[in-house]
Amino acid sequence: MRDKATTRQGTKHSEDAHQPSSPLKATSSNWKGNYDVFLSFRGTDVRNNFLSHLYAALDQKGIYTYVDSKELQKGKRITPSIINAIEDSRIAIIVFSENYASSPWCLEEVEKIMECKEQRGLTAFPVFYKVEPKEVRTPRGSYQEAMVKHDSKFGRDSEKVKRWEKALYDAGSLSEWDLNDEALCKISMQLDRTPLFVAKHPIGIRSRVAILESMLNLESRDDVLTIGLWGQGGIGKTTLAKAFYNDIFRQFEASCFLANVRETSKDSKDLAHLQEELLSEIFPGKGLTIFNFLRKKFLLVLDDINDVKQLNVLAGERKRFGKGSRIIITTRDNHLLTCHGIDKDHIYEVKTLVDWEARQLFDKHAFLRSKEIVIRRDLVDSALHYAKGLPLALEVLGSFLCGRKEQEWESALNKLAKSLDKAINDVLKLSYDGLEDYAKEIFIDIACFFKGRSIEYIVKVLNSCDFDTTIGVQVLVEKSLITKEGETIHMHDLIRLMGMDC
Repeated sequence: MRDKATTRQGTKHSEDAHQPSSPLKATSSNWKGNYDVFLSFRGTDVRNNFLSHLYAALDQKGIYTYVDSKELQKGKRITPSIINAIEDSRIAIIVFSENYASSPWCLEEVEKIMECKEQRGLTAFPVFYKVEPKEVRTPRGSYQEAMVKHDSKFGRDSEKVKRWEKALYDAGSLSEWDLNDEALCKISMQLDRTPLFVAKHPIGIRSRVAILESMLNLESRDDVLTIGLWGQGGIGKTTLAKAFYNDIFRQFEASCFLANVRETSKDSKDLAHLQEELLSEIFPGKGLTIFNFLRKKFLLVLDDINDVKQLNVLAGERKRFGKGSRIIITTRDNHLLTCHGIDKDHIYEVKTLVDWEARQLFDKHAFLRSKEIVIRRDLVDSALHYAKGLPLALEVLGSFLCGRKEQEWESALNKLAKSLDKAINDVLKLSYDGLEDYAKEIFIDIACFFKGRSIEYIVKVLNSCDFDTTIGVQVLVEKSLITKEGETIHMHDLIRLMGMDC
């Protein structure tokens, strides 16, 4: 790939960290941990001028940069240490120069970078040094000559060469960066923002994140767009929102995940403290008002909203946000999203896991540390039937049963058939606690007597008892406590158990 550059070098945001006397002086190779930036380049093209300036600029910003020092031997493959360095980096800068594609080493690097970008969210920035992006993508010029030689050496139908061509196309299609002071500040800002912990076993998340990305239209900067994640308690709305946030937050100038809004605001007379928390996340240490993020491309997640006042205070006026901003709201109440002006095409209903996802998530928790214990299939099936695809129940039940013997499984499942696990009950009951008294009575009646009955029958019976049943049923649907399937009312078995215990 390169002639002579340096082994991993740089500084990591520390006043007493080693400062190299020369931008390309190698530092100790004993350092363990993640890199800020991995530099991919062709040494013969850039080592004497551009690379020195680029590294110096990164070093001056305190950005810990991996730059390889080993001189490439003809035909040598990319080393495991380089692969590990790419996997351990948070950002990759690919310097596309005239002879970059002539090196199989470089091509394997860019292939690995694009693989990490796809699989784990590595941020990749292309820099085009004395070449045009179209030369890299197509390829043309020296890139075309290089790929012809690779075709000749490895075979025109070689899977290796096809992977390299795809990696060049994908990387060459990324937005070009001029590495000026503004760009370096943006890199520093990216590194200062830490992804959220999503889940120990994020089963079923990726496919749902892909759907949300299509709904959010991230390529458009024309307007502020809001989407809602709606579903019952314990179904994974927050987990999904965190995973989605991690995937996209570095595409925004500022971002904030405001968690547990319901819990945080329940004892407050106003929401001023939440505004302050929001601003402190975006502008730490600055005395600013809610209007200071005007014109910024901003990502805001409001997690577990249960009152329209919360939306009005924290995300009420779109003009507060710059063009291209995105707001994500998680809630158990569909009506809140409608009141906030979100149309049905931008409301994503988070549903229970499908059978294979549920089994996989349960197995991860139930058998993680007890693979030597054999449990009868009917007991596992009973546990899965109890949870009915609800992630919270699968995690709680799986963790509780982990390491226990068959007799203990039988006893635990018999107990749960009679009464709901407290950890699950506490989460589900939040929706019930937020209901008005008339809706609580309707919910309990449905849980005890009318699950699976027709809406017409339920309305007829309860209206005869002087209930306002039509609006009550609609509220319960909006609160994710019951569902309509055709003309029939249904509810999750765990929600039914919770209702029967109220």
